[in-house]
Amino acid sequence: MSDTAADAPLRVWVDQDLCTGDGLCVQYAPEVFEFDIDGLAYVKGDDGELRTDAGSQVPVPSKLRLDVIGSAKECPGDCIHVVRADDGVEIAGPSA
Repeated sequence: MSDTAADAPLRVWVDQDLCTGDGLCVQYAPEVFEFDIDGLAYVKGDDGELRTDAGSQVPVPSKLRLDVIGSAKECPGDCIHVVRADDGVEIAGPSA
């Protein structure tokens, strides 16, 4: 992977239909993931607000790249999708 690809902006989203509520993502990156009242994980925007619409994506802060990618790789529900912002190619998650 080139340096440019390694630094490419990323976006992340959670498929709540597959979320098991284990909370690994919240432990890895609480600035990006949070549980809602339904016990499922959702992504949070820069404003700290949950994005509860299905398929809602948020940018991955550069300082949290490895944490977010790790959460996608470790997620027991295989419900976290990390994609490159420029072309939508999944780099971590069930379709990677």
